[in-house]
Amino acid sequence: MTTPARPVPPDAVRGVPASGPRLQGVDVARALALLGMIATHVADVPEAVDWSDPSTWAAVAHGRSSSLFAVLAGVSIGLTSGRTQPPGPPLIGHVRARLAIRALAVVGIGLLLMALDTPVYVILPTYGALFLLAVPVLRVRARWLLVLAGACAVASPVVALAVAPLYADAGMWEVQLGLVYPVVTFLAYVLVGLAVARAGGLGPRCRFPGDAPAASGPTRWGEARITQAALLASGTLVAVGAYVVGNALAPVPADAAWLSFPGVPYAPDGSTPAQALAQEFLSPRDHSSSIVDVVGTAGVAVAVTALCCLLVDGRGRTVRRVAFPLVAVGAMPLSVYAFHLVVIALLPEYPQSAAAWGWFAIGSVLFAMTWRAFLGRGPLERLLARLTDLVPLTR
Repeated sequence: MTTPARPVPPDAVRGVPASGPRLQGVDVARALALLGMIATHVADVPEAVDWSDPSTWAAVAHGRSSSLFAVLAGVSIGLTSGRTQPPGPPLIGHVRARLAIRALAVVGIGLLLMALDTPVYVILPTYGALFLLAVPVLRVRARWLLVLAGACAVASPVVALAVAPLYADAGMWEVQLGLVYPVVTFLAYVLVGLAVARAGGLGPRCRFPGDAPAASGPTRWGEARITQAALLASGTLVAVGAYVVGNALAPVPADAAWLSFPGVPYAPDGSTPAQALAQEFLSPRDHSSSIVDVVGTAGVAVAVTALCCLLVDGRGRTVRRVAFPLVAVGAMPLSVYAFHLVVIALLPEYPQSAAAWGWFAIGSVLFAMTWRAFLGRGPLERLLARLTDLVPLTR
């Protein structure tokens, strides 16, 4: 199940194995995830999509933004721990320790943001827990990561239903810790993202440790675009297939938007046992934790990530300049996420309009562009780097 050990490459950056150029398409995808989550928080997005009514189309952000964010967490873990070739002992122990420190720091920041007492479900505590759960699987091969992700998808509705009674008397604080963002459900997303990174599907591969500079050449990017297009097609097919099956076998009940709870499967009163079982395992409802929900949103996330990399990476200076606003946001996700929650907490009234989202989006982009242009790494990203540097990486 594990990748064979290999020597540490000589072109390691800050001790972390480097095997190719930075993928700005991943930053763009992460920015889309962040702006999508902000939209679900402040834009008064409709609860469900009605494809015959364009005014409801923004509802695609529900569920898919947070799942994209989690898949990209897995991608980032993979990219910063060796890409297609994670290191063997002893360096892998240091990489794992640094990831664990990062996980604990993210949990701590998430708890502080929860203490702001906004009406927003904060994803960061779950996000940090997922980092911890990724520590043991850093050297697992891509195909086995997908097997584990599939197992999590199958277990997702079972676990969600099993833990829901534990939250019967929970308040806003408690439900953010494992109910709204179920760990097993979101672990599937992280494992999919890690598998994508390990398979080398988003950028040019390096054939030997010292060839990273050549990876930006036209031949290597030509090869990469084939795999990016394949990922885009496969993610799209998986998502479409999942939603077709879900809508055919377990159409979303009319009252689900008002009576269901995020992260918990839902079957309306009066359902037969077969209907209830179908709703619990096959519902296409966003944030339902069903198998269809997990598989469909994971497919969407893979397709979006591949499309962003296909459109942005290796395309030259003009494309880099055009993409810079989104790249800047996606390069400091923790800072932008925290920034928008602090602003919400400081406002006299909770914002709920498309205009409010527009101002948040503009503010996030301007903040990220200015900070990145003059100071580089985001403030919270800089803090996390200092903390992880407490564990030195030796060659």
